[in-house]
Amino acid sequence: MTLNHEKKRTWRGSARKRRLVLGLLILIPSAFSSSYVASVLPHKGGTPLELAIVIVYSILFAWISVGFWTAVMGCFTLLRRYDRFAVSHALSTSELKPSTVRTAVLFPICNEDTPRVMAGIKSTYLSLQKMDGGENFDIHILSDSQGADKWMEEEAAWVDLVEELGAQGHIFYRHRKVNLKRKSGNVAEFCRRHGQLYTYMAVFDADSVMSGQSLKGMVRIMELNERIGILQTAPACFGRNTLLGRLQQFANRVYGPMFAAGLHFWQLGDAQYWGHNALIRIEPFMRHCGLPRLPGKPPKGGDILSHDFVEAALMRRAGWGVWLAFDLQGSWEECPPNLLSELKRDRRWCQGNLQHLRLLFTEGLFPAHRILFLNGAMSYASALLWFLFLMLSSAEAVVEAIVGPVYFSTGKTLFPNWPVWQPSWAMILLATTGVLLFLPKVLSFLLLIFKTRQAQLFGGVFRLLISILLEVVFSALLAPIRMLFHSKFVCMILLGKKIGWGTQQRDDKKTPWLDALRFHGGGTFFGLLWGGIVWLYSPEFFWWISPIVIPIVLSVPLSVITSRRDLGQWLRKKRLLLIPEETEPAPEIIQVSRFTQEMEEAPVFLDLPREAGFLRAIIDPRINALRRSLLTRHTRQVGPAEISRRNQLTQKVLQHGPSILTPAQQLILLRDPDSLLQLHQYAWALDKHVFQERWLRNSARSRP
Repeated sequence: MTLNHEKKRTWRGSARKRRLVLGLLILIPSAFSSSYVASVLPHKGGTPLELAIVIVYSILFAWISVGFWTAVMGCFTLLRRYDRFAVSHALSTSELKPSTVRTAVLFPICNEDTPRVMAGIKSTYLSLQKMDGGENFDIHILSDSQGADKWMEEEAAWVDLVEELGAQGHIFYRHRKVNLKRKSGNVAEFCRRHGQLYTYMAVFDADSVMSGQSLKGMVRIMELNERIGILQTAPACFGRNTLLGRLQQFANRVYGPMFAAGLHFWQLGDAQYWGHNALIRIEPFMRHCGLPRLPGKPPKGGDILSHDFVEAALMRRAGWGVWLAFDLQGSWEECPPNLLSELKRDRRWCQGNLQHLRLLFTEGLFPAHRILFLNGAMSYASALLWFLFLMLSSAEAVVEAIVGPVYFSTGKTLFPNWPVWQPSWAMILLATTGVLLFLPKVLSFLLLIFKTRQAQLFGGVFRLLISILLEVVFSALLAPIRMLFHSKFVCMILLGKKIGWGTQQRDDKKTPWLDALRFHGGGTFFGLLWGGIVWLYSPEFFWWISPIVIPIVLSVPLSVITSRRDLGQWLRKKRLLLIPEETEPAPEIIQVSRFTQEMEEAPVFLDLPREAGFLRAIIDPRINALRRSLLTRHTRQVGPAEISRRNQLTQKVLQHGPSILTPAQQLILLRDPDSLLQLHQYAWALDKHVFQERWLRNSARSRP
């Protein structure tokens, strides 16, 4: 059974009608709210400053309306017993024979925590092996990690995992020599090398986990719907113990299902691809989703960083559907553990999303994906607009206090112009904005209690309510800090300042006070200056902006406090901010935690540091033999100059120990089987005292 032409036409027609309704729901209230804002201001929007306030507020009101109506329609979708467009209906049919198509599960990694990555791979693999047809899935670890130590650590962990599971021929590892185009280039290289061997590829992040049932179900959905090119799941967050991490994963589990259902309602077959926890049909992906290089220099030009939205748009342009399986369970990921790591991640995403604005008028793209490009850019540009709105409002209050009211304009008039301030109208406006922001949280609470009856998974009705209130309080405290940083990121990119794209922090490490001060110190000073000026000239208006100014001033302690693991664990003991993965965890979640701990505590040859990958590749007979065997399969002829350079590096190690080499020099020797064998034999022939002093201790001292 496939999606026939009539069904395609039905969902496309429904999508057009729904989006027309969404546009009216956004534009009409935004127009009324803009008019209302003008009526609240002293000069009714008649001055340039007040006109700017009205314009910025109207854009922001429209922006938050999108989220509000997405939540409302998500609630409506979940309340209904049946959604005729849900792709998960394919799982209830028995018309298809067991699938024999081959699927690759990709784990692109770059300088990640190796035990955690391997634990996720092990859990996913074991879950697949419990399913009929699990042998049709292969796992590929695609490493862009830099440095010899990390490379060898990953390679050793991979061979240990393969031998433990007996997964020869099903779990593969490949380390790229040159990191071109980051994750998108990593996946593209896999497609060029092995894409013809598989029908589908499931793209993961380093911290992703999926159940075998979910992966098999996604393949079944794709088999029954032959025009789906990308099938995206809505991953559930888990695994965090810091206060911020627990707040984020709680919000994801409580509000996420409703928002995912709402996205499905509006998008249907024009959905987004989020770059991970998704299944992709390889043949059309290879044919149509090659990423162009934007003209100009980074950050606005160069390689496309946020590749996922673009790949979805290109897949859709080619006539293939992109669907969100909003109700498919068994897909997980982790969230940032602290505010610093979250903001560093957002800094990278901001650059990628703003690049999408240059693709708005690309030929052939569907209007829905052009809007998604705008939506992605607005997720960061809206912070700058909020900042401008607050600055303009503060300037208006200060100007009114300094200049005073102007009763007669420069032209002739019989009557004075009486500036009028209506506090009650302002309160109504504030209450309306509050409803748009907080009603979705109320709807999620009611859904969990009355519809899905899952409140017990979150600690019970009372604790669920307290947890939501905690999440609201901390969201309100952290929102101004995020606004300030997102505004800064947007300005930096617009000014042409390049932003780094480093590795994400994935462990529950606490933020040191010095790091927080360095990161938030400028914002704290700005908050003091802003609040001080407003307090000096307009104390009444200061209390209106105090919920914004005070958290910015307190950003350093807030950043440190929310990174604390003990606070998160204390709340868990009190059964607050609980998620289903803690009250009734799936087997895959239990295994990830256990496997990570086991791999971290596993003994290493000669008690060497697990992270000392280069040293282990020389000394450990097993790893040395593995590395040389992998090299002999792909040995290429090298010239006399290269041979001479390798010999010189080998002699340096023989005389001074491995710590004498630079990281680049270590990589050279790791690609030469003869040098590896010579170093290995020499190491085992050394006097024990010399070996300990020159090789082990010097190498330990040279490590950061």
